[in-house]
Amino acid sequence: MTRDEGYMKLALAQAKKASESGEIPVGAVIVKSDVVIAAAFNKKETKKNPLAHAELRAIKKAAAFLDDWRLSDCEMFVTLEPCAMCAGAIIESRIKRLVFGAFDWGNGFMGSLADLPALALKNDFPVLGGVLSGECSGLLSGFFKSKRTLV
Repeated sequence: MTRDEGYMKLALAQAKKASESGEIPVGAVIVKSDVVIAAAFNKKETKKNPLAHAELRAIKKAAAFLDDWRLSDCEMFVTLEPCAMCAGAIIESRIKRLVFGAFDWGNGFMGSLADLPALALKNDFPVLGGVLSGECSGLLSGFFKSKRTLV
């Protein structure tokens, strides 16, 4: 298992927590110097808050941990390609590298639907998509399949 896959497994564990609580299964971890400093999962339904995405919650936790909004020495691992809102927050927080699992061809702003980092003049950073994509997309597909059969 590669380093990226190891951290993606931790993000997947967060996504599974989201699924178990009825949330869309997206999980994120933020790493600094090979230490996980934040982990989070989606809580939009639980918190009744459209901003409670895994990425935003992880950024908030990492900033509190470091007592700094600049996460310039940190990497984020997230199970689903970030949306426009989360992509903007990742850019603003100065994350140095992003790794995601499943591509989101309808809503992803890190290369699929659009490539927000490439448009951001102040912060172009490496993005790697598709790490453990089968596991990440399988978790999402299974979640939505179970929702459709319940209706």
